[in-house]
Amino acid sequence: MATTNYPMLESVNDPTQLRRLSRGELKILAEELRAFVLESVARTGGHLSSNLGVVELTIALHAVFDTPEDRLVWDVGHQSYPHKILTGRRERMGTLRQLGGLSGFPMRSESPYDTFGTAHSSTSISAALGMALAARQKGEDRHCIAVIGDGAMTAGMAFEALNNAGVADCNLLVILNDNDMSISPPVGALNRYLAQLMSGRFYAKARDVGKTVLRNVPPLLELARRIEQQAKGMVVPATLFENFGFNYIGPIDGHDLDSLIPTLENIKGLKGPQFLHVVTRKGQGYKLAEADPVAYHGPGKFDPEIGLVKPATPPRQTFTQVFGQWLCDMAAKDERLVAITPAMREGSGLVEFERRFPGRYHDVGIAEQHAVTFAAGMACEGLKPVVAIYSTFLQRGYDQLIHDVALQNLPVVFALDRAGIVGADGATHCGAFDIAYARCIPNMALACPADEGECRQLLTTAFGQDHPVTVRYPRGAGVGVQPRVELDELPYGKAQVRRSGHRVAILAFGTLLYPALEAAQRLDATVVNMRWVKPLDVELLARVAATHEAFVTVEEGVVMGGAGSAVGEWLAGAGAATALLQLGLPDRFIEHGDPAKLLALQGLDAAGIERSVRRRFESLVGAAPALRAVGGD
Repeated sequence: MATTNYPMLESVNDPTQLRRLSRGELKILAEELRAFVLESVARTGGHLSSNLGVVELTIALHAVFDTPEDRLVWDVGHQSYPHKILTGRRERMGTLRQLGGLSGFPMRSESPYDTFGTAHSSTSISAALGMALAARQKGEDRHCIAVIGDGAMTAGMAFEALNNAGVADCNLLVILNDNDMSISPPVGALNRYLAQLMSGRFYAKARDVGKTVLRNVPPLLELARRIEQQAKGMVVPATLFENFGFNYIGPIDGHDLDSLIPTLENIKGLKGPQFLHVVTRKGQGYKLAEADPVAYHGPGKFDPEIGLVKPATPPRQTFTQVFGQWLCDMAAKDERLVAITPAMREGSGLVEFERRFPGRYHDVGIAEQHAVTFAAGMACEGLKPVVAIYSTFLQRGYDQLIHDVALQNLPVVFALDRAGIVGADGATHCGAFDIAYARCIPNMALACPADEGECRQLLTTAFGQDHPVTVRYPRGAGVGVQPRVELDELPYGKAQVRRSGHRVAILAFGTLLYPALEAAQRLDATVVNMRWVKPLDVELLARVAATHEAFVTVEEGVVMGGAGSAVGEWLAGAGAATALLQLGLPDRFIEHGDPAKLLALQGLDAAGIERSVRRRFESLVGAAPALRAVGGD
């Protein structure tokens, strides 16, 4: 893969240098920046389509506003690569999403230009409004800008913030990055002219003077308002945002600097909440990404000249794929099954389900709270909802999980993808807390499959229950256990002894069973595949406790309040004298990086488990024997 020279881009190490460039030079900068993003992401992997789509918008924002003094908040933040490159991090882009390298999302600790850390959607308007009102209270004159995608506008939080902002006396600019033409396409030169006119001081002043003059003549004021709305109707798809109290401007072409920069300059001189509708195209400038923005949303390493290619050797089946196949098979068997996703069709493995069962597929948009209560409503009417959702996304629907599902003891299955360490997406997507937050809820059960085969079986078990059940599984592939074709169940709430040893018993929850087996081979320890965090198999635990002096719990979740805590609570309640060592994720956020390296750093690989057990229970285990094959049924 050849490296391209970028003379204009290399002259810009921060936005102050960018602001000295002419309009023509900014256009050259945009070309080089787009090419650099493509080359950089192709080398490291990461988000591509969304970043290619905001090149001109990013340049225009930094050219017009005095960042970082003016606060710029990127919603989700997966489109912030051009922003990172222009704010002094170009040379570090080769470390993107790697251990110790740049985050794939804005991060306050990384740069003063990253004014708010993001990675989950629909937070930008709330954060920018908070910044704007804080500036007003402190007597500071600055602009606060939220850039939010059209998909993120489906979340209730965005509208809660709009509702608050519309009556707040502050300078807030909300930019809707409409990158799927889901609201309205731009309408050419007339649209550009009218958008600039409507954002200009003359238009704003004329409108305010008109309202003042006509205030005491209500019929004429209402007529003027209708004429204004009719004029705006030529270019504006709706008056929704005006009704929230914003001055709506647009839509304008988000790839046209001759439109973006004058419009933003005009808006900069306006007071009060402003709403700019910008239309962009995902994958802009790279034909392959333009044609298939979903495939190029978050690709791994690839050659830009060739594009994405299928590997010669088919990869192992992922847990997400196992879930997707199970969902289709169970739906064919039970017509009560309905699938719900909060805008994660591809990520959660629902593409085939939507194709085969369109009437039973419900994408509710980025609205996790609604997704949970929507499922509860369906369950009330005798359906069997399966909510496919990421571990960290379910955190956003926690109140609904408790009050709308568990309190009413409704049979909803929560399929939690991305449980545990996720790798390159880092702390914002790391599913560290689901065991702790789910197991404390009455009526809720929680299963942790150790491999792909168990995942399918435990999903079947969960679906057969008459109360809520959560099944958590990690991102990517497991050890390669081929799932059975049958929709057979595993016993509800029952664990399994996978290796018989002496004195020390390792209780493994989830996929860490396999490094636990490897460590146990060298420790001559017993290994129990727990399968369920709740209910615990207390009968088996009692039998194992009677013949062992120590328990070691292993989980890919936080130790605090996790599965090990559940075992500790049982030991205390049973009055057992068994010593307990809890291994899991520490009380800190886990950064981005290679998942295997991150697990090793937390001591959750085979060597780390063995090391921790020897350190704590040195007198209970012998010297390390020669490594031999691990058995198991």
